[in-house]
Amino acid sequence: METMVRATRFMTDRVSTHGGYVWSYLADFSRRWGEMEAFPSMIWTQAPGTPEMGQVFLDAYYATGDELYYDAAIKAGDALVWGQHSSGGWNYIIDFAGEASLKRWYETIGRNGWRLEEFQHYYGNATFDDHATVECARFLLRLHLEKGEPRFRASVDKAIGFVLDSQLPSGGWPQRFPRAAEFRNHGHPDYTGHITLNDEVAEENIDFLLLALQQLGEERVRPAIQRAMDSYIALQQPAPTPGWALQYTPDLKPAQGRTYEPPAVSPHTTAAALAKLMDFYELTGERRYLGRVPEAIAWLRQVEAPPAAWRDGRNHFRYIEPGSNRVIAVHRRGSNAQNGEYYADFDAVDQVGEKHIDADALQARHDRLIAASPEAATSRSVLLGRGPSLLPRYVVTRAVGGSDLNVTEARDRASEVAALIDGLNAEGYWPLELRTTSHPYRGDGPPEPPPGFVDRGQVGDDWDTSPFVEPTGPMGISTGTYINNMSRLIAHLAETETAA
Repeated sequence: METMVRATRFMTDRVSTHGGYVWSYLADFSRRWGEMEAFPSMIWTQAPGTPEMGQVFLDAYYATGDELYYDAAIKAGDALVWGQHSSGGWNYIIDFAGEASLKRWYETIGRNGWRLEEFQHYYGNATFDDHATVECARFLLRLHLEKGEPRFRASVDKAIGFVLDSQLPSGGWPQRFPRAAEFRNHGHPDYTGHITLNDEVAEENIDFLLLALQQLGEERVRPAIQRAMDSYIALQQPAPTPGWALQYTPDLKPAQGRTYEPPAVSPHTTAAALAKLMDFYELTGERRYLGRVPEAIAWLRQVEAPPAAWRDGRNHFRYIEPGSNRVIAVHRRGSNAQNGEYYADFDAVDQVGEKHIDADALQARHDRLIAASPEAATSRSVLLGRGPSLLPRYVVTRAVGGSDLNVTEARDRASEVAALIDGLNAEGYWPLELRTTSHPYRGDGPPEPPPGFVDRGQVGDDWDTSPFVEPTGPMGISTGTYINNMSRLIAHLAETETAA
């Protein structure tokens, strides 16, 4: 389809940096952003960055057979291989201008992002946070499987080694690895070496190892998968707070993370852990993974926020104190990364629900598994060599069978495709109003809040480089928009092919 070709050529020829991407760009390319503002020499590994762009290129290649998309995927893969840390993982950012430039970014823009503490210090290692390492590895594995390019297999092998080498004795993983010199923030010790469940670190690592086992026959990953599954049992806290935390001390107690992440048990982390324990039962048939599931579901019901605090279906607070089950409220004072600080107390009067949890769905799944035999439960177990491929034909695109479309759905899809074709501008991109922006770096902030400063939450004063949302913004270029629109067009092609 001509629209897909034009949009892709614009991204590869005008937007990419050595084959990689950040998240958004002003139309004149005078500024660009990943999770924070980026230098022109940088690309991002967090979604919707370079790995997701590579995945949609492969989706387009599968749907069309056009080598244009495969070449774009190769360039994205080579950018990630270039930026792979020597340990085998990836950082959030790859800077083609070199380490000195990356350090300068951390010392300026990164250091002054008040609420983005993970960017305030340059560790010089790799991270599992926000799926950065796993998404890179997953894309490169798929890219290798397409035509057997050895350099991509070598990179995937390094990534597997990184996941195995970084696994802690407990069976969990730290947020960052290898261990670096500590960065103390407002007196809090460094948290990046703690056992981490936050941002799906453990569950994504397990899923990646399962993918490597199934797709590459990597038997060396089995012991690590087993240790990781067992760690979930060990990390569940005792009554009366039988949930899971964002991160843990070496003795498996809830730990302080970033300064706005107090030692606490987290309902949404608990819900995710319960889902994984039920996954583990379906992988192994071992009932011990279900042993304390009912206890944790009952606790989730107990600590549900009062209905008056619900917002848009979000029915749970973020932090619960172990033992007392009191809600921990997090506040901040000051105006920037230099004079500001976060603090926690139990004043939850103005707190609102932050996470949606469906305890009934968790209970229903548990009941179905208990009623099923281990043999039935494990019918699709990758560990037992059963079930379909974990690597679907289309990764980003959610295609539906054209033969299953009713007349109304087919008409809606055709209308959507027509709108996407019309929406591509003369330059070759789908313009998006960039309401998310940030203050340009202007030095370290003042030691006291400016007169009249009022904290609006997302961002502090004019020295705070954290991103924030404005009511309006300039039109610009968005990788997320490209990925979303391309996936819709690819789905249309896939549906058409299926119908034929």
